[in-house]
Amino acid sequence: MSTLVRKQTPTRFGGIMIVAGTAIGAGMLANPTATAGVWFVGSVAILIYVWWCMYLSGLMLLEAALHFPQGASFHTLVKSLLGPGWSLITGVAAAFVLYSLTYAYIFVGGGLTQNSLSHLGEWFVGQPVDISRELSSLIFLLVLAVSVWISTRVVDRFATVLIVGMLISFFMSTGSLLQSVTLNVLLDSSASDGQAYWRYAWAALPVCLASFGYHGNVPSLVSYYNKQAQPVARSILWGSLLALSIYVLWQLAVQGNLPRTGFTPVLQADGDVAALLGALSHYVSTDAVARFLNAFAFMAIASSFLGVTLGLFDYLRDLLGFSDSAWGRLQTATVTFLPPLLACLLFPTGFVKVMGYVGLLAAIWAVLVPALLVRASRKRYAQAHYQVLGGNWSVACVIVFAIIVFFVQILLLLDQLPVFAG
Repeated sequence: MSTLVRKQTPTRFGGIMIVAGTAIGAGMLANPTATAGVWFVGSVAILIYVWWCMYLSGLMLLEAALHFPQGASFHTLVKSLLGPGWSLITGVAAAFVLYSLTYAYIFVGGGLTQNSLSHLGEWFVGQPVDISRELSSLIFLLVLAVSVWISTRVVDRFATVLIVGMLISFFMSTGSLLQSVTLNVLLDSSASDGQAYWRYAWAALPVCLASFGYHGNVPSLVSYYNKQAQPVARSILWGSLLALSIYVLWQLAVQGNLPRTGFTPVLQADGDVAALLGALSHYVSTDAVARFLNAFAFMAIASSFLGVTLGLFDYLRDLLGFSDSAWGRLQTATVTFLPPLLACLLFPTGFVKVMGYVGLLAAIWAVLVPALLVRASRKRYAQAHYQVLGGNWSVACVIVFAIIVFFVQILLLLDQLPVFAG
């Protein structure tokens, strides 16, 4: 196993697929709901702004990681550059975010697996397969967890297959919607004078931030590409741009067909896909859309699960000092997957309560800390083979973005910011 891991051959597009696959998850399905208040023009502006800040923070993490031995993760970087205090804060934030996302993906992926197996039973034996949600979650976890346990290369291959399938199902599901986009609906031309838009922009920031969360994979990619900066930087750029492109097309498909005033039932159902399709069905035919959208959702959840757990796996292996042998990776896999699996089986709906805090801690872990790391690394290391463009201005912009999202999330949890209700 250790020989396989050391001699894995990186593919040119593998890193791109890992970044895109991690980013494009359940957050995409929440974007139209989160940005309904600012509507299409506002949502595109916010997505571009958030993408740019998250892209810079990813490059900053890359710059800092290149000063450390291959295999070093967030734990080593933060402890060395920022000290034990920040190491504790980052450790708590990273573990909470990654474990919470893994927990949520196991739950949602289990439901999608249950539905898929039921449909397969109808096709092959003429009747639905009766399988429990718990067993479906376990099947979903085991198939994907084995890929993470083996190596980053296997995740690369698996993520590539999922991304290709996801793109096909995405365009199959949105093709008819994109053709029926109406400019009046897209620009909300029928809205009455004085209609508020930008006051709802704050509430969209945390969800959009979560939609570009791939940062746990950056140290893994640095190791995967043998500390070569350009392949990792290319993966971050094109992977995050692919995610941004799909988000904008999805916004166009939804907000170009479903009027802003028709979003009320979707908002009341917390952005549930079934509610979204039900609302859209009043304006366009959604029969074919539903089938392909379910396939897209399954592959989006699976690819995000692979990316998130790969970052968690490498973080825990570095933190706990496990070896890169087969036995060491099995130990790491146990502490990576067992806690969220048990939480999912014992508290199957608890993730709804904790997900509100994910954006709060993600602003620290995936945005603020990378900016602080690159500041510290530039002070300590005079020479650098790779440096993010923009100098101190880029660092300042990312820090400001992290502070904004952090306080926005706190105000949202306290119900102190306006939230669009239809």
